[in-house]
Amino acid sequence: MSETARTADARWAVVAAPAAFVVLWSSGFIGAKAGLQHAEPMPFLALRFAVSTALMAAIAWAMAAPWPRRPAEIGHIAVAGLLMQFVYFTGCWYSMSAGVGAGTSAVICALQPVVTAVLAGPVLGERVARRQWLGLVLGIAGVAMVVSNKLEAGLGTPIGMAMSGVALLGITLGLLYQKRFCPAMDPRSGNVIQFIASGIVAALLGLALGESRIEWTGEFLGALGYTSVFTSLVSLTLLAVMIRRGEATRVTTMFFLMPLSASVISYFYFGETITGFALVGMVVVVVGVVLAVGPTRWSNPA
Repeated sequence: MSETARTADARWAVVAAPAAFVVLWSSGFIGAKAGLQHAEPMPFLALRFAVSTALMAAIAWAMAAPWPRRPAEIGHIAVAGLLMQFVYFTGCWYSMSAGVGAGTSAVICALQPVVTAVLAGPVLGERVARRQWLGLVLGIAGVAMVVSNKLEAGLGTPIGMAMSGVALLGITLGLLYQKRFCPAMDPRSGNVIQFIASGIVAALLGLALGESRIEWTGEFLGALGYTSVFTSLVSLTLLAVMIRRGEATRVTTMFFLMPLSASVISYFYFGETITGFALVGMVVVVVGVVLAVGPTRWSNPA
């Protein structure tokens, strides 16, 4: 392959990987909400992590993926996984089980790039340019417009909104932790470790809370399969690869597109309405994304 072709492939990957991640990750909100109609959060999560562990372990074995050998390295990967997966998904799923819409939960979690941008400087030593700060400010404004519209319509509860905030904190700290302590983690073997750690904690918490309800309907099995394969395996593998190749802030600004994608999908699946004011807010969010992750930030895709 020529150098020009390799460069073109690298540039395409820089655009395609985040776009695929956004669609798959945001659709996970829809799959989760569908499954939560037939199961309590912890049993659902424990099953999801079990299925994801089995599938990813098979992939890692078939591809002869390298495994971490030092206990400290394994521990760091597990901690990052508990934050990025267990805390994040637990917060989102309890939020939606408390009545918060899938699109609304995605809007709250879309504030993650703002928190990351604030913390990436002192934690990772990354520089946030003024152009990017402007994009982040617009993103905040757009998210606030969408959230305020949902609250005025009486959708969601304070506890549910707070749980989405917990999810936001978990994914932010987890991404920074992984970037800082295990940036070279192989996404195949690393995800197996993270799935195992998260599944064990989810199962233990489910037992402690007395959660066991599962209705083995076709919709639940479909939601379990979708969230296990596409949200856990594919999405998190893409995220791990992007963390290895790019700055944490550049990666996480893609979360600003989550409300738009999740709200559109939830409108067609659940009938969650999108008003004119919310649409304006989503447009503002997209403008913020363009400013934050514009072409100048992709000048070195390799």
